[in-house]
This record gives sequence, C-alpha cells and structure tokens, in this order.
Amino acid sequence: MTMLSTRPERRAPTAVAAPTDTTAPAVAADREPVAAAPRTGPEATNRRPAAGLTRRRALLLVAVLGALSAIGPLATDLYLPALPQIATDLGTSESSVKLTLTSVMAGLALGQLVIGPLSDRWGRRGPLLVGLAVFTAATFGIMFVPDVATFSLLRLVQGASAAAGLVISRAVVRDVFDGEAAATFFSRLVLIAGLAPMLGPVIGGQLLFLGSWQIVFGALGAAGLVTLVLVHFALPESLPADQRRRIGVGEQLRVFGELLRDVRFVGPTLTLALSFGMSFTYISTFSFVSQSQFGASAQEFSLVFAVTTLGMILGNQVNVALIRRLEIHRRLLLGLGGAILSVLAIGVLEAAGSAGLVSVTAALFVMMVFTGLISPNATALALSGQSATRAGSGSALLGTLQFGIGSGLAATAGMSGPVTLSSMTTVMLATAVGAAVVFVGFAVRARRTAVAAA
Repeated sequence: MTMLSTRPERRAPTAVAAPTDTTAPAVAADREPVAAAPRTGPEATNRRPAAGLTRRRALLLVAVLGALSAIGPLATDLYLPALPQIATDLGTSESSVKLTLTSVMAGLALGQLVIGPLSDRWGRRGPLLVGLAVFTAATFGIMFVPDVATFSLLRLVQGASAAAGLVISRAVVRDVFDGEAAATFFSRLVLIAGLAPMLGPVIGGQLLFLGSWQIVFGALGAAGLVTLVLVHFALPESLPADQRRRIGVGEQLRVFGELLRDVRFVGPTLTLALSFGMSFTYISTFSFVSQSQFGASAQEFSLVFAVTTLGMILGNQVNVALIRRLEIHRRLLLGLGGAILSVLAIGVLEAAGSAGLVSVTAALFVMMVFTGLISPNATALALSGQSATRAGSGSALLGTLQFGIGSGLAATAGMSGPVTLSSMTTVMLATAVGAAVVFVGFAVRARRTAVAAA
C-alpha cells in the first residue's frame, strides 16, 4: 500500500487575517476567512497546503480519515434493528437493551476528553492504533456476552475506544490543512460520518437476513480490524515531536478552561452541538414516528433513511462547491437558515393535518441538505483558530460537547410519552433556532473583537 506522506514542507509563514465583518461579502482569494490568530514559527511552516498532496494521496487520506470518522457512528446504531432479538436472546427487557445505546454514547463523549489530550502529548498514531485495537477486541467480545450488564459494559468500552477515530481524524486534518482546505476536508469527513448513522440501521437490517444479532457485531469488528490495518500502513504521524504538548491533569484542565473561554472555539462548537441535536432527534426518533404514526413498514423506513442520506451527500457537495464562492460564515448561516425553514415546513404540515410520509420525508431531505453546510464549516471554524498543541484537546472537547449536548437534547423528544411527529418537530425546531442564535451571537462578538483590535 502506498504510504501517505505528511512530511512538513518548508514555506514562508503566512499571516492569517482576523475576521472584520462576518456578514460582509466573501473575502478576497488571498485572505483567510476563518477566524484564526496569525501563526508563526514552526507551526506556520509545518502546515501542509492542500496543493502539497497528489490526488491519489489526498483520496487515500480521505479514505483513512473517513473510515475513522465512521467507526463511532456505526458502533452507535448498526445494531438498532436487532434490539428486540437481543432482548429475547439475553432474557431482558427491550428498555434495558436500549440503555446500551446510552452506554456507547457516553463512551464516545467521555473517551474524546481522554484521547484528545493523549494525542497532543504522544502524537496521533500511538493513541489511534491502541484505540482501534481495543475497539476491535471489545466489538468481537460483545458477540459472546452472557447478560445485558456485560453487554452494556463492553458497549461503554467500545464507545470510548471508537472516540479515538473521531477525535484524532479531526486533529490530523488540523495538522495537515488550514483554512478553506481544512473546510474542504472536514466536509468530506462529515459526509462519511453523517452517512454512517443513517445507513447503519439499513445495513444492520440486511445483515440480520444472514444470521442472528451476533453477525452485526462480527461485521463491525471486522470493519474495526480493517481500519486498524489501514491506519498502520497508510497513515504516518502528522504531529511532529517538537509540537507535542506534555502536560499533567491540572494543566490539561486549564487548557479545557481556556478553550471554553475562547469565543472562536465555543461559538462554532455550540452551534455544531445544537445542530447535531436537530439531526440526531430525527435519526433517533423517526423510526417510531414513521411506523406508529404513518404506518410505514421497516422497508419503507429504510427507504426514508436512504433518501435523507442523499440529502446529506448533496449538501456536502454543495458546500465544497461554495468554498471558493461564499465566505465560511455565510455558508454556515445559509445552512442554519435553510434547516430552520425545513423544520418549520414539517410543523406547518402537522398543524394543517396534511403531514404524510412522503411530504415529511421531502422536508427532511431538504433539512439534511442544509445540515451538510453546517457541520463541516462549524468544525473548521472551531478548530482552525487553535494552535497545533491544542488541536487534539480542542477536537476532544468539540466532540464531547457535540455528542453530549446533541444526544441529550434529542432524548427530550420522548420524555413526555411516546414520540410523535409533533414532539420530534418541536425539539428539532428548538435546537435549530438555538444553533442560529448562538452562531449570530458568536459572529457579532467576533466582529466587535476584530474592530477593537484594529
């Protein structure tokens, strides 16, 4: 397999312009539209521009980092169609088995807080390879669990180890690319990571035709093993030894505190977390809504997932096409506005009594198109303003807040009873509007800071 080189190339440091007006027209081509402080010294010269990678190596990088980004989401919901079968086989209630979903989400959120700082201290490859090895072992181990308690424990371990792929894939992009080049790569990663939770239930359902629920985890374990081999042979270290940060627990907590006080990080991160709450509410609840309220079959529900998946693909491609035409803040604002209008359309259909599976699916398709403009740009804004020594910590905190806040808000859709289209839409609209409010506040504050510094 061809080795992917990320060896630093010496180039003159390039000053990065601070944003002056987040609502102004697109900046000139020779300016950096991402809110980032100027970089100088080794950090500035060790960042590789997009043009430094051949097309073949760039595609290989997308494949490797995409696989890492997909592992966590696949672990989350590939097994959802098998929940009733698992409950019967383990002699427990379906609600107890559903708690294993909470276990893996908790693992994904907490694991990133640990693995991110470790990757800043020891480099990207070591923690990533260990995480993938533990993930593969835990996944194969789930095939032989005797009870639901052991199942939940291994799911927690599985989620924590899968977090390595999520947090380090983002950090590697931050190591290798900057600005709009980073936004382009984040767009591709978000596409792959976004496809995973949508295609997961469809793939899992098809696997059940081949055998019992254990085959689902066997396939997931095999995917983990393939990814481990791919990383070992095709992804070299992207963080030079002289840029690694060796700090203790107290210092790490201070870094997290600094990140939480940095508006360049907090604004886009909260925007991402709230928008994730919107899309995850759909992903986690529409199976119940479509089958109980619209009378859809499992096959029809899978078709809905496939259609909205196409929306995510289209949205990411639109984002890539707009990178040279529309400034990053405007792309993000466009995504938020479109998502709000799409969810509002579902609410209007419900209020008018004309909501049906086809009409709601069409609105969800449009919503996912605009979601494709939100995630990559919010991620790029949050991480591009951070130094190399804080990229892993920033990526970890971003992922923790995204999964923690987003999944927590999505869970409120069923707190008052059975999930309905009305309760689903209410949570989705609240999170979408919240994301827009946070982003506008971030943009206004960033503009004032830039004006004050001028």
